[in-house]
Amino acid sequence: MNKNERNALISFLSIYVGSAMLLLAVLFYFYYQEQYKSLQKSCSMELINASMEIKTDILNAYMNKKEYMPKPLKERKIKFALYDVNKKLLFSNLDEKQAVDFKQSFYQKSNQHFYIQKIKEENIPIKYIVMETCRGVDSINKLKIYLTLTFILSSVFIGFIAYFLAKLLLKPVREKVIDMDNFIKDSAHELNTPVSVLMTSVTMLKNGKSPEKMMKYILSSSKQISQIYNDIHFSAFNDINESMEEKFYLNSLIEDSVEFFNDISITKNIDIEAKIEALEVYMDRTKAQKVVNNLLSNAIKYSKNNSVIKVSLQNNIFKVEDFGIGISEKEQKEIFKRFKRGKNIEGGFGIGLDIVNRICKSYNLKINLDSKKNKGSTFSIDFSSVICQ
Repeated sequence: MNKNERNALISFLSIYVGSAMLLLAVLFYFYYQEQYKSLQKSCSMELINASMEIKTDILNAYMNKKEYMPKPLKERKIKFALYDVNKKLLFSNLDEKQAVDFKQSFYQKSNQHFYIQKIKEENIPIKYIVMETCRGVDSINKLKIYLTLTFILSSVFIGFIAYFLAKLLLKPVREKVIDMDNFIKDSAHELNTPVSVLMTSVTMLKNGKSPEKMMKYILSSSKQISQIYNDIHFSAFNDINESMEEKFYLNSLIEDSVEFFNDISITKNIDIEAKIEALEVYMDRTKAQKVVNNLLSNAIKYSKNNSVIKVSLQNNIFKVEDFGIGISEKEQKEIFKRFKRGKNIEGGFGIGLDIVNRICKSYNLKINLDSKKNKGSTFSIDFSSVICQ
């Protein structure tokens, strides 16, 4: 991963995870507020019920003219204290005796919740029942811990999801960048050969070498550069959906292409054998030229020196057969993809067969590949869908 990709990944993660965590924090905050109110209410009801129980015992004791004897509640986490009218302590098992605030009826102080119940009967000396419990605070603390852990785990989960999502989104971009890097490197390599031959031929021509032979090399190199330029230009600037259909004889076009590539194949001492039947078609002439030229160009690139290429047009089927390096079964599955090549050491940009494949699809031309490693390849295209009736 290069610096730009790393910066893009960090930026995406920062925005995605940051916004997700902010939204999560807002949701957790509102959830906490609702749960806090619910716990406060539950704690208040619990203390009210406990105070009513004590108040009932006090009233029963004084109605029966007995002295009330405080006893611990069954619920150990609830404690209480009794005060007279002057707020003098009569009994207490509170943990926080100094935390009693008679101005409030229900409140939280320190780690306890308090509830104060008043007894209005005049003949009873006990006037205040103060209830205390830590259960509410414990529940709230547990809620905080639960929400904190949930928030942390959720954030980690969101981070992992964001990371894998970012990697997934950047994968095609990264593949495209790698393909383009390879394309640039290959273009330099591909152009280097004809340019070097061209310059060498010109130098040798100046030195008095055989003009006829040197001119052949110059012509071959010039045509190679022209073919490379045309492929790059067509792939980069031409819309495959834009066409100018016309009637023309495909056999004449193929014959012209064979003659053109004969001057290129001379550098590898390759003979092109042609067996062409007349066939009139209706399609874009430029696109038909691209299909024929790219198949011939590839055949020359991947053929061995001093070999033969067979070209034929019979029964509406155009074939180009070479006896070169061949294509493995694994490579055949991806050979028509953009920037894919059969073998890097043989040169080529990997755009020629992509152009052929796209044109064939646009005209419903059936394309077939029969190849064996180190034995050669045969490309066949059925032009039946575009023949003139």
